[in-house]
Amino acid sequence: MGGGRTVAAAEFAELLRELKDRSGLSYGTLAKRLHMSTSTLHRYCNGDAVPTDYAPVERLARLCKASPEELVELHRRWVLADAGRGKKASGPAAEEGSGPAAEEDPTAVGDPAVVTDVTPDGVPAPPVGGRRRRAVLAGIAVLAVVGAVVLGVQLSGGGGERGDGAASSVQGKGAGGATPSGSATASASPSVTPSASASPSASGTPSPSPSAAGQERPGAAVEDSSGTPPLTVGIRPHAWESPCDQRYLIDREPGRVSPPPVEQDAPAWVAAHGAVPSGKQFLELTVQGTGEETVVVDGLKVRMVQKRSPLAWNDYAMGYPGVGCGAGVPTRYFTVALDAARPAVVPEAGHADFPFKVSESDPEVYYINADASAYDVSWTLELSWSSGTRHGTLLLDDEGRPFRTSGNNGRPAYEFPLGGSAWQRAGSSPAP
Repeated sequence: MGGGRTVAAAEFAELLRELKDRSGLSYGTLAKRLHMSTSTLHRYCNGDAVPTDYAPVERLARLCKASPEELVELHRRWVLADAGRGKKASGPAAEEGSGPAAEEDPTAVGDPAVVTDVTPDGVPAPPVGGRRRRAVLAGIAVLAVVGAVVLGVQLSGGGGERGDGAASSVQGKGAGGATPSGSATASASPSVTPSASASPSASGTPSPSPSAAGQERPGAAVEDSSGTPPLTVGIRPHAWESPCDQRYLIDREPGRVSPPPVEQDAPAWVAAHGAVPSGKQFLELTVQGTGEETVVVDGLKVRMVQKRSPLAWNDYAMGYPGVGCGAGVPTRYFTVALDAARPAVVPEAGHADFPFKVSESDPEVYYINADASAYDVSWTLELSWSSGTRHGTLLLDDEGRPFRTSGNNGRPAYEFPLGGSAWQRAGSSPAP
C-alpha cells in the first residue's frame, strides 16, 4: 500500500468512487463480493491506499458495470498510481493535476506497463502525444521487451538458473508417478520455445491444445541433479472460478460457436473453437509428493513468454444471463496481474503465502487467478521445491505450450440465454 497520496493515486481513487457511486451498491455489498474488508475498499476509493494487484480493481469495475473505455482508463490510472507508490504530491499542481508540475509527474516515470499497446511482433508502439514522460516510458518498455527476448532464448535453450547462480538442466522426462486426479502421466516437454508456442496459426487461431482431453499434466522438471522430482503437479488450465465471470475470445461469428459448455467439458470446447481465456484465466494446480518424505513448495514465479496487443476477436460469456452464480474463495488463492511489468503470484488478502509442505498423503491445491486487460499474454509458471538436500524447479504450462490470456476491452460481447438457441449480443436478453 502506498504511503502518501499522489496526483495519480487521487485520480485513480476518483474514478473508483464514480464507478462505486453509480453502481448503487454499498461498500459492504461490494466488499463481500470482492472477498475483501469494507475498510480496505474504503481506503481504495478514498485514495488512502493503492491496490498492489490489479485483479481486484478490475473485478470491482466489472461489478459496477464499467464500460470498455472506463476499464482502459481505470487500468491506466492504476498503473500510474502503482508506479508512484510512496511518493507524496505537493504544491498547487498536485491538487489540480495540471500545469508544468503535472507535465513532469514523477509517478508517471519508471513503469513500462504504462505503454498501453504492443505491435504484433512484441515491440512497444510509439508513445502517444508529445509529453516527454511518455518518451521515457517507451524507452523503458523497449528494455523490458529486450529482457523478455533474452529470457525466451534462455528458455528455448533448455537451461535455467538456480537461485545460487548455478545452471540447471531440463530433464527430458516427466515428473513420474500418477497425477493427483489419477489421470495418466504425460511426458514433460524439455523446453519452451516462445516464438513457436506463443504465436497463433496462420489463420489467426491458436492451435488446439493437447489438453483438450481434459487430463492434468505434471510440470516438466528443471532440476539441479538427475533423477525424478519427489512431487507431481496436476494442471487444470481451464478451471472456472464461476461460470458468470468466465469468458473466452474466439475468432468466429456467433453462428459458428457452440453453446457454452459445462466446466468439465471446457478443455475440449476451447480446443474445438481455438478459444483464448478472455480477461482472466483461472488455473487449478494440485501438488502432491510421490513418496513419504515431506517436500517443501518454496514458491511460484511467473515467466513472461510474449506480450502482444489484445486479440480483436469476439468475446463469449460462459454464464447464462439472469442465472445467479456464487463461488467461495478457495483456501490457497493467488492472483497474477499479467499486464504488470513484472507479474508476480500474490496471495489474496487474508490467505497464506508460500512456502507450503506436501507429501503423498497430504497434497495441496492452489488456485491462480491471472487477469489481463491491456495485452494478449503468453506465460508460464515455475514452481520451486526442496526436499532434504535436493531442490529444483518444475515448469508449469499447458501441455508444452504457454498459457495464453488476452484482454477483452472493447470487444463485441455475446451471451447465450438460458433455454435459448443462439448467441445474442450482451445486454439484449430480456430481464428475468
